[in-house]
Amino acid sequence: MDATTPTATQEFIGKEARFGARNYQPVPVVVDHARDCLVWDVEGREYIDMMSAYSAVSHGHLHPRVVAAAQRQLQRVAVTSRAYHGTTLGPFLEKLCKLAGFDRALPMNTGAEAVETAIKCARRWGYRAKGIADGQAQILVARGNFHGRTSTIIGFSSEPEYRAGFGPFAPGFEHFDFGDMASVRAATNASTCAVLVEPIQGEAGVIVPPAGFFAELREWCTRNDILLIIDEVQSGLGRTGRWFAFEHEGIHPDALILGKALGGGLLPVSAFLADERVMDVFNPGSHGSTFGGNALAAAVGLEALQVIEDEHLVQRSADLGEYLNERLQEVAREARPLIRAVRGRGLWVGVDVDPRHATARELVERLAARGVLSKETHDTVIRFAPPLTITKALVDRAVGIFRDVVLDKRRELAINSIAPAEAACAEAPIEATTA
Repeated sequence: MDATTPTATQEFIGKEARFGARNYQPVPVVVDHARDCLVWDVEGREYIDMMSAYSAVSHGHLHPRVVAAAQRQLQRVAVTSRAYHGTTLGPFLEKLCKLAGFDRALPMNTGAEAVETAIKCARRWGYRAKGIADGQAQILVARGNFHGRTSTIIGFSSEPEYRAGFGPFAPGFEHFDFGDMASVRAATNASTCAVLVEPIQGEAGVIVPPAGFFAELREWCTRNDILLIIDEVQSGLGRTGRWFAFEHEGIHPDALILGKALGGGLLPVSAFLADERVMDVFNPGSHGSTFGGNALAAAVGLEALQVIEDEHLVQRSADLGEYLNERLQEVAREARPLIRAVRGRGLWVGVDVDPRHATARELVERLAARGVLSKETHDTVIRFAPPLTITKALVDRAVGIFRDVVLDKRRELAINSIAPAEAACAEAPIEATTA
C-alpha cells in the first residue's frame, strides 16, 4: 500500500469526522465485528472489551440466545405501537416486575427516556398524593449525577460542560452532596416530592457511597413521605454483583429506572418500575412512546433477563468483580503515585489517575493500542466494566496489559523517586471501595 493511501481505519474515522456531528471523541478504534468479550477492528486486530458499552453489552456481544430471540420475533412482527396489544409485552413486564419486586413497569427505549418518565411520575404524584401546589414540585438530585442528556436532565447536572449553552433549564430540582444525609435534609422543603439518585455514580468516576447512606436515606424518605427513585440504568441487572445495586444495603426504593443491559446488547430497552400507589398517577394519554414496549424489544428484554438468571451472571459478576478489583489494587500499588485510587463494586471498577503525571485518556489510548478497550471519564478515571460473561483468563490478560501500560508510563516519567511532599501519600494504602 502506498504511504499516501489511507488505511481502512483512517478511512472510516475520516468519514465520521467529515459527516458526523462533533459531539463525541471516540477512542481511535474502528470496530468491525465482535463476539462475547472480544472485539475485532477493520484491520483484524483483536481487543478485550472492558467497557461493554457502559453496561449495555453485559451479556457479551451477540449472545446467541438473545440473537435467536430477536430473529424469531423478526419473523413475526417488530413494531405496531402501543395502539394494540401484543404477545411479548405482557410476559416481559411480568418477568421484570417479579425480578425487581414491583407491581408495574412502564417500558421506554433509552435510559434518559425512562428518567424523564420518572420525573413526570414523581411530580404528578407530588401534586395528587402530597397536595403540593401545582407547578411547585421539587426533586432532589445529587451533585455529580449523570442521568442522561435531554434538556431537562442536563438542567440539573452539576457538570458545567453538560449545561453550557443549552439553557434555559426547567426549575424544580435541588442539589445535595452524594452520600451526605445532612446535605439531603438541608436541600429539602415542603414541596419536595422525590429523591432521584444513582446507587453508584458512574460518570463521576465510579463513586461508591459511604456504607449506610442508602439505608438512612430510605428511612428518611419513608418518614417524610418522599419518593426514593433509584436510577440503575448502568448499575442494574447484575453489574455490581447483585441484581440491583440497592440490594447491597438491603433496601427497596419506591421506583426504579432500568435500561442498557435490559436490551441484551441488541436494542435500546428501558423501563420505569413502581408499585401501584405511585404508577397509578398515569392514565391513558398522560404518557407514551411509539417504540416503547414494541414487540421486538419486549422479546429481546425477556430473553435478556432469562439469560442473566439461567447463566448465573449476577454471581459471576460478584466473584469476578472481586477478583478484578484485587488485581487492579495490586497494579495500583506497583504504579504509585501514578494511580491514586481503585474503587468499585462487582464488575464495575474505576481507576483514579493522578493528573500531575498522566491523563486517563492517554492511558486509555495506550491500552487500546495493546488490545484492551476501556474509556475515561473526566480525564482522571479509567472505567473497567466488561461483559458479565468475561472469564478469569481474560481478566488476567486485560489487567496484565494495563499493568504494562501504567508501569511503562511511570518509567517514562522517572517518578521512581517521589518528592518529599508525596512520600507520605506513597506509603499510604491505595484508596479502595468494594462490595
